Amino acid sequence: MQDGLVREGFVHVHAQDMRAVLLAEGLEDWSGFAASWNDLGVDTYMADGGRYRRRRHATLSITAGQIRRKPHQPHYQSRDYNALNGGLARWFEPVRDDIVAHPALLAIVRAGFSIFDGATDPATRPASWHVELHQFRIEARHGEEGRPTPEGLHRDGVDWVLVMLVKRENVASGETSIHDLQRRSLGSFTLRTPMECALVDDGRVFHGVTPIEPIEPDLPAYRDVLVATFRRE
Repeated sequence: MQDGLVREGFVHVHAQDMRAVLLAEGLEDWSGFAASWNDLGVDTYMADGGRYRRRRHATLSITAGQIRRKPHQPHYQSRDYNALNGGLARWFEPVRDDIVAHPALLAIVRAGFSIFDGATDPATRPASWHVELHQFRIEARHGEEGRPTPEGLHRDGVDWVLVMLVKRENVASGETSIHDLQRRSLGSFTLRTPMECALVDDGRVFHGVTPIEPIEPDLPAYRDVLVATFRRE
């Protein structure tokens, strides 16, 4: 997958392949990890007025030998990268301590480090990476779609992005699309199975996800993902 990432600027990793990588990094108790998405606060910063997004946020520093949680801090993107919600410091509820220390999350972060650090030109490879973790739940209701990327096709203003599906419940669509810097389509796919993920070179491509809607309108409908971004410290 690292070779594909370097060659294409993105890679779609199927669940069974990612699971093998995570098991090698110490994956345990996926179900307990996934259950923590039931304990997210509403994102109150949505400039479109929506209340369809729940989230928690944390920051880490990672090297080849250490993962260290940083003091809680706001998430900031300039309007160049997020025209909808950028331009202000957004304080979200922190990812719970037990989840930051959870073997599933640590396996994901280690895997991301191994892939992204290895895909980085040695001449510009940093001694440590600044990692932001985002637990997202996008909810959809009858007559009210949920928007995984309300800012549309975008870049995040980092070096690398990992988007991993945690759970899909009663939702249709949510198709991920990848475009080059001239906004020409490079591919699309839908994350459907837990641990399936997209790896993205944020400097080379744009990415976006189509809105979700409920299949059964009277039942809960949501899409849970973990997003981990890596940038040079």
